[in-house]
Amino acid sequence: MIAASLLVAGPPPASARADLQETRLSVMTWNVCAGTNSGCRLYRATTVELAEHIGRQALARPAEPGVIFLQEFCTSATGTLELWLEQRTGKPWTIGSWGLTAQDGTPYACHPDRLGRPRGAQSIAVAVAGEAAFRAHPLPSPPWYVRRAALCADLPALAVRACGTHLSSGGVLDDRQPGAPYRTRQLARLAEVASRPGYRTIVGGDLNVSPPDSGYGAAAGRRAVAPLYAAYQECGQRGPRRTGGWTREGKKLDYLFAPKGGVRGCHVDRAVTLSDHKPVYLDVGLRRPGPAR
Repeated sequence: MIAASLLVAGPPPASARADLQETRLSVMTWNVCAGTNSGCRLYRATTVELAEHIGRQALARPAEPGVIFLQEFCTSATGTLELWLEQRTGKPWTIGSWGLTAQDGTPYACHPDRLGRPRGAQSIAVAVAGEAAFRAHPLPSPPWYVRRAALCADLPALAVRACGTHLSSGGVLDDRQPGAPYRTRQLARLAEVASRPGYRTIVGGDLNVSPPDSGYGAAAGRRAVAPLYAAYQECGQRGPRRTGGWTREGKKLDYLFAPKGGVRGCHVDRAVTLSDHKPVYLDVGLRRPGPAR
C-alpha cells in the first residue's frame, strides 16, 4: 500500500520538519513453484487459479502491496493476475514478466495445466501498483542450463527502482561447480543493475544462497550475498547480524533488500503450503528530502 505519513520524534525545528516526510511501500516476494515441480500444489494450476492464489496471498497482509516479486511464475498468467489485482484493489496495476530460456534459446516452458493447456514459460515477474517501466537484465548463467535475468521496474512517482530475480540453484544441473561461481557473478551483476542515480532501490527474490551469518549453506554463497548487506538493509535482518527467518526447508533463500534504516516491518508467512517457499513481506519507509532552505 502506498500511503504518505509524517513521522515525528519529538518536536523538530521547523526547518527540519519537511525532511521527515516519508512514503510507505509494502513489498512481497514469493517463489510460487508453479512451473515444473510436481511436488508443489500450484504445479499445473490453471492461469485463473494461479492468479487468484497469488493475488489472495499478496493481499493477506494489512497493508496492500505496492510491489510484488514472483519466481517460478508462468507467463500466460500475467494478464490474468493484473486484472485480478485491479478488480480487487480498485487500482491500476502494471506487471512485467520475463520467461527463462533453455540453453538452445527456446522458452523454458511451464508444464501444461491439468486440462493440457499451455501456460507459457517459467518466469520471474514484477507487479507494481501504478505505472512502471520494465527492463530485463541478463545475468551470467551456466551455458549448460537455463538463462537467468533480473527484471527491474522503475516507479517514477516514488523514485524507486524495484528489481526481482531468481538465481541459479547450485544443484547438480545449475551452477554445479565448486565455489558458486555463477551465483557470485549473478549477485555482482544484480547489485550493478539495481542501482539508479536519484532512485531508491528495492531488490530481492529467490537468491538461492544463505545469509552471511547464518551458519548454514555453502560458504561461497554466504560470501557472495555479503555486498548486498553492505549496501542495503535486508528485510529479516536484526541489528548487525546478517541473517533472518527461514523461507524454505529451514533455510533462508528468499530476500528483500531496502535502503538502510528504511525497514519498518518484515514477515515470513510460514502457514503457506501452496509452494515449497514461504512468501516474505516488507514494509519500507522511503524518505523524501524537503526543499532546500
